[in-house]
Amino acid sequence: MRITNWLPAFASTQRPVTLGLSDNWRQIALLVATNMFVGGMIGMERTILPGLAEQEFGVTSKTAVVSFIATFGLAKAGSNLLVGPLTQWLTRRRILIAGWMIGIPVPLLLIWAPAWGWIIGANLLLGVNQGLAWSMTVNMKMDLAGPRFRGLVLGFNETAGYTSLAVMALLTGIIADSYGLRPEPFYLGTAIAATGLAFSVLFIRDTSAHLALETGGISGAAPVRSSFKSNFADGTWRKPYLFGITQAGLVKNLNDGVAWGIFPLYFASQGLSLDRIAILVAVYPLVWGGLQLATGWASDILGRKPLITVGMVLQGTAISVTAGVDSYGVWLGAMALLGLGTALVYPTLLAAVGDAVPAADRAAFLGVYRFWRDAGFIVGALLAGAVADLFGFKPAIQLIAAITVGSGVLAFFTVRGRSS
Repeated sequence: MRITNWLPAFASTQRPVTLGLSDNWRQIALLVATNMFVGGMIGMERTILPGLAEQEFGVTSKTAVVSFIATFGLAKAGSNLLVGPLTQWLTRRRILIAGWMIGIPVPLLLIWAPAWGWIIGANLLLGVNQGLAWSMTVNMKMDLAGPRFRGLVLGFNETAGYTSLAVMALLTGIIADSYGLRPEPFYLGTAIAATGLAFSVLFIRDTSAHLALETGGISGAAPVRSSFKSNFADGTWRKPYLFGITQAGLVKNLNDGVAWGIFPLYFASQGLSLDRIAILVAVYPLVWGGLQLATGWASDILGRKPLITVGMVLQGTAISVTAGVDSYGVWLGAMALLGLGTALVYPTLLAAVGDAVPAADRAAFLGVYRFWRDAGFIVGALLAGAVADLFGFKPAIQLIAAITVGSGVLAFFTVRGRSS
């Protein structure tokens, strides 16, 4: 295969613009690879930071320990919300590259931070990096694939990102167990950030022409877009089916904030070593990431609502079992079940948003959805941290489990969409 098929600077533009997998598989594959780097940026923190807070910086309050997750969620949610307006001024490719440029300093700050406040600052940058870069890999794949293969390509995207996250969580945990919490585990992060930026600059093409084709504007006037205020209201409360999707996304990341910030501390309180904690922390996103290719495709066939409802209930069940049984083997099974429930939900929710809104407004609506979804990090981290400080880990985890099951029930009565 010639290099001109891959490098945007030298690629031929003679081939007609079409939607679907067969003509766009190269760029879809490159975007999948790009999202592996995006996911790896979160994975480098997943096992390390809760322990780092207590051991190196003397942070003992559980609420304070998980503050880095709340900060990350705030920055990512805000960036997601800005993505819609930004796409009216900048191309998707430029936003992707900007996200990587903002992510470059993150591992360096984690290595050199002299105080916990620097870690908080690094997670502000990481949140922006994830909000811009991950959002663009989602939008660009949807532009290329068209409506028929929307769930499938989102399954590819999320599988790549979260499998990479899991691998990095495991690797950094193993490295930290052998060499210490800093700086060695974060050396991988510097390589990922630099490679992700170079990859996006050299290989990724913009998808504006594909979006124009889907909206019918390739040879006519630019499509009419709804206002930001209208999109935010529709996605937040005005349209019940969009509200059902949004609340499920928020609760999904609410429980992910607990898995990220509280579970490592909880497992450590039960006497587990760092390498065993790393395995537990990695199993959840590994199963989540590995199954999303199948679940995204399944949602195209079975419909969005069944997968969302069942997935939320399975997540709540797994979280409850984690706090209810003190056994490493059971915890492994619970983490796998949590990963399965998340895999059913995660790409399906994104695809459900794409089903429910006009193509011209898709980036804006996805930004609103991802804003509320990633606000779940803030709610989950602070709520679970506060309850853990007051009553202990197990009541905090069981509260999150109940909220997650309730969200699944609410989704059953509100969500609609393709084939559901």
